[in-house]
Amino acid sequence: MRPPFQRAEATAYVLFFATNPAEPAVGQPFTMAVSVCARAAGAAIPPLTVDAWMPEHRHGMNYRTRVTQDGPGRFHVSGLLFHMPGRWEVLFGFPTPSGATDRATATIELE
Repeated sequence: MRPPFQRAEATAYVLFFATNPAEPAVGQPFTMAVSVCARAAGAAIPPLTVDAWMPEHRHGMNYRTRVTQDGPGRFHVSGLLFHMPGRWEVLFGFPTPSGATDRATATIELE
């Protein structure tokens, strides 16, 4: 059983997330609540993107996520569905002023 909240770190941000349901199942849609904190005091939180892929299989999800902001540093992610068991990497992205993306990655194992 996974802990209720997981932590992921990008260069400029630290985030905590929880899935609903707490244990996603193969072929079943789920959502995610994400809280983001900037490492630099007073820094703004940019828009968040979320995607997932299976590195061993070299493919991602068959669906696009939808990220909505619930408040300062708080996001709701829908459209998540892992269509096969195995190791999934959830990719959190934040745009940078240079046009690059600051990324955080977390792993979810599905049996």
